[in-house]
Amino acid sequence: MAFKHFILVCGGTGCESSNADLIYKNLLQEAKNHNVENDVQVVKTGCFGFCERGPIVKVLPEDSFYVDVKPDDAKEIIAEQVVKGREVTRLLYNKEKKNLLDVEEIEFYQKQLRVVLRNCGVINPENINEYIARNGYVALEKALFELTPQQIIDEIKKSELRGRGGAGFPTGFKWEAGMKATGDTKYVVCNADEGDPGAYMDRSIIEGDPHSVVEAMTICGKAIGANKGFVYIRAEYPLAIDRLKIAMEQAKENGLLGENILGSGFNFDIEIRLGAGAFVCGEETALLRSIEGLRGMPTPKPPFPAQCGLWGKPTIINNVETWANIPVIIDKGADWFTKIGTADSKGTKVFALTGKVCNSGLVEVPMGTTLREIIFEIGGGIKNGKEFKGVQTGGPSGGIITKENLDTPIDFGSLTRLGSMMGSGGMIVMDEDDCVVDVSKFYMEFCVEESCGKCSPCRIGTRQMHTILDKIANGNGEIEDLQKLKDIGQAMKSCSLCALGQSAPNPTISTIMKFEQEYVDHINSKKCVAGKCKHLLSFEITEKCIGCGMCIRNCPANCISGEKKTRHVIDQSKCLKCGACMTSCKFNAIIKK
Repeated sequence: MAFKHFILVCGGTGCESSNADLIYKNLLQEAKNHNVENDVQVVKTGCFGFCERGPIVKVLPEDSFYVDVKPDDAKEIIAEQVVKGREVTRLLYNKEKKNLLDVEEIEFYQKQLRVVLRNCGVINPENINEYIARNGYVALEKALFELTPQQIIDEIKKSELRGRGGAGFPTGFKWEAGMKATGDTKYVVCNADEGDPGAYMDRSIIEGDPHSVVEAMTICGKAIGANKGFVYIRAEYPLAIDRLKIAMEQAKENGLLGENILGSGFNFDIEIRLGAGAFVCGEETALLRSIEGLRGMPTPKPPFPAQCGLWGKPTIINNVETWANIPVIIDKGADWFTKIGTADSKGTKVFALTGKVCNSGLVEVPMGTTLREIIFEIGGGIKNGKEFKGVQTGGPSGGIITKENLDTPIDFGSLTRLGSMMGSGGMIVMDEDDCVVDVSKFYMEFCVEESCGKCSPCRIGTRQMHTILDKIANGNGEIEDLQKLKDIGQAMKSCSLCALGQSAPNPTISTIMKFEQEYVDHINSKKCVAGKCKHLLSFEITEKCIGCGMCIRNCPANCISGEKKTRHVIDQSKCLKCGACMTSCKFNAIIKK
């Protein structure tokens, strides 16, 4: 059937939470109401990436890019664009820029290069035929019938692909170690446990392109001699889990997974194992223990999983983004892949750009793109005209990068030299209203809760650092506490068993290095310049007060007094620092000090 229009509806978790499913259903219903159901195909895709402006609907062939779409807008989209051939101007992202014709010209997409996200927002992730139509499973066919296991691994080594889960270990060398390891039984594992605050890259890849992971794991199975794979994914990702199950079922129905794949004689199957959301299970040995049904706790290395992993057998484990690169590398070749990126970091990197940035969303850029380009060009700069303060890369394992280093090219080496790390790809932007002590305390509290407790440096060190940070935030800190934080952090880095404990001090240490004066102000002046640490705050009613009494009525502590039409006063000894008075004042008469 030849359709006149294709309507793509973002079906990622973010848009789904904003009624994208209802938009999809309404579009189908309106097409029936207008008797054009044979002229238009409505498709639910994966994430478009531009999460700030979702839900997103894209109409082809006009390439109309509609943002902030509501369920009721479905009627107008069908009636105007499908029936009458006129765009719904009020919904267009580029409605004010008549010369902007293609979606790729939107600032958010201009500097992106979608390799990993090549199919997200383009295909229906629940239809294997759409994946196949975009060269899906071509790489698997090539791996089964044209390449030997060693040739597959040589191509991955030649591509210089490094793991995207955080450590950046060369993928090809890991696979080669798995191939050379002795044993009749070997395993392939996908780490989809993604636990960094603010990170959702892996979830979005599986939601939008699950077959890329299935295909890549099968290729790895052929390369190392494994017949069994596991996807370890947190149970909090129900949409990703459902789409992965559908993809696996469709692959089996089409002879692309299971017994005698494509008649090659090679068998490979995949199971899904659900995680309970423990951050430590993102560490590979803890993840493997969890798959085995044991408590997720890391084990010392060596031996490494490639030699002794799941149930003591050789195991190759990579994260979702790493797997999504594999089919492209095998299909297009390592030479094509190595043309993208920098000398020590080839290819692209997907980031979850969040925080105080105008255009939050899922961003994929070539390695070597600068932070300035990502934050101020793709991300559109800082919200509300505020001053940029820093960006946290690598989540609770990374560090803060300030404006002095905005022109740093993003690659593994550059970020490490700045005291941060690539991590899995979380990128949280902070502005002048963010307090580094508060941010450090947040990340350390996260690490305290997520530490498995197996080793003393992490179990005790995270609690001690959190206690000191809390003390500083409450105005009880001493200048000696800064050295204590550095000393404890160094001990944790040197002695912790796994990367959780080794990297937990990074946010605190990096903020002390970059914003030591802010820590000193908390300690000596009992002042939080950002106004985040409530124990160091005070609210004052200024001469703008007209005595309306609104603040008195909204104060939960009953600490405000004053006669009508006279300036009111706050009893600081009773004040809860909640800010309800300032929020309720219509005359901006209450200030935060």
